Amino acid sequence: MEVDDITIRDFTMDDFDAVIAFWTEEDSEHKPLGRDRRECIEKELSLPTSAFLVAELDGRIVGTVFGTHDGRKGWINRLAVASDLRRQGLAGRLVAAAEESLHEMGIEIIGALIWDTNAPSIAFAEGIGYERHDDCLYFSKRKGPEV
Repeated sequence: MEVDDITIRDFTMDDFDAVIAFWTEEDSEHKPLGRDRRECIEKELSLPTSAFLVAELDGRIVGTVFGTHDGRKGWINRLAVASDLRRQGLAGRLVAAAEESLHEMGIEIIGALIWDTNAPSIAFAEGIGYERHDDCLYFSKRKGPEV
């Protein structure tokens, strides 16, 4: 398999089941009973603030990235690459494609939230030019554990 043969394209709702299966197979964190359930993704996809992309090789989903924005700042979410294709540049291609889509929407600042225990993702983000901000604490208030 060649990474160059991989197509990055817009996610459609027809991809939903394959993406959920991909995230599950790759042990990628997701909330299939919460914010990643079909109706939530469908709603978000209908908004002009999303750039949801998949990487496909021979009809198989091998990567995902969901970019969103709030009108002033963009976010990289759900970045995942098939384990057999990691460290070959696909994650960088996915993020670059999401960034390009967000820039086309007028977004100039893009962030990513990464758990402090996820050393490979931290190294990846720093390697593609994302600046770490240890002086910022993230707080959230969730309606429930699956949200």
